[in-house]
Amino acid sequence: MIPAELPRRSRSAVGSVVAVVDLDGAIGFVVAHGDAVERARLTWLRAGTPPPPETLATAEVGQAPDGGWPAVWAGDVASVDATCFRLAELDDLGALGRPAARRALDWLASRQSRDGSWEEDPALADTAPVWARPGDPEARLYLTANAAFWLSVAGPDARPAGPLDHRVGGAYAGVVQAAARVLTGQLNPDGTWPSFLPVGWLSAAVLHLMRAYDEAARIRAVLDERMAEMSPADVAWLAATLCRVGLPAAEWTLVAARRRLAATQRSDGGWDSDDGHQFDVHTTLAVIRAFR
Repeated sequence: MIPAELPRRSRSAVGSVVAVVDLDGAIGFVVAHGDAVERARLTWLRAGTPPPPETLATAEVGQAPDGGWPAVWAGDVASVDATCFRLAELDDLGALGRPAARRALDWLASRQSRDGSWEEDPALADTAPVWARPGDPEARLYLTANAAFWLSVAGPDARPAGPLDHRVGGAYAGVVQAAARVLTGQLNPDGTWPSFLPVGWLSAAVLHLMRAYDEAARIRAVLDERMAEMSPADVAWLAATLCRVGLPAAEWTLVAARRRLAATQRSDGGWDSDDGHQFDVHTTLAVIRAFR
């Protein structure tokens, strides 16, 4: 159950240093600068209050008939990356049980390749950014980790009527297991991976749920070493992802993330996005999600 109010401060002890994140300031930043959907996300994260139907309709707008969402760079072609982003927004609205989320998850599952991986539609080769470029092995691993994460955590919530499937991924358990094999197969003995930084925390989250604790811990050790050089947006995403799968708050990776976020919070209460200031509210909501 989500508490009615977040604590006024979130503290994390690291040795003799106490990291303090100003959650009141973060909440105020979202209220002042967020749009209707973002403010509804804040309300759900703070109090579990369901958003009004018109807000949910706005959050789900643009979904393709097959269930995916196109990216701004994808024209009318549904994108794996964009669909995962929309699922993250719906998660913040408590809306993963809605038909739109179920269609999106069905679409993600249908897009998995025979080897257990994902990549974008070849039609997007000329427009996709580097992290989503069809045919690129680094992009393939990133999209595999991202899709596997959302199928892992959202599958049980977006199930059809009937008994709860307690497996990781629920009805998508087989899809998630195949993806986990891809992720572990690409993991180096030292815990590194041949792709972009977010693959680390997304893979660690999936493998934690799959009880592949040794592999997840090796990945987190690499993330711990790189924490000080990560952007605030990356640390916010990392913390929200690992908290979403129930990693204990006392784990060093989350302690270090809180410390880094406390050091990078702006005086207006928000954090910088890597994608322009129009996404600062999204980054700040990720921090609030991690501390709820």
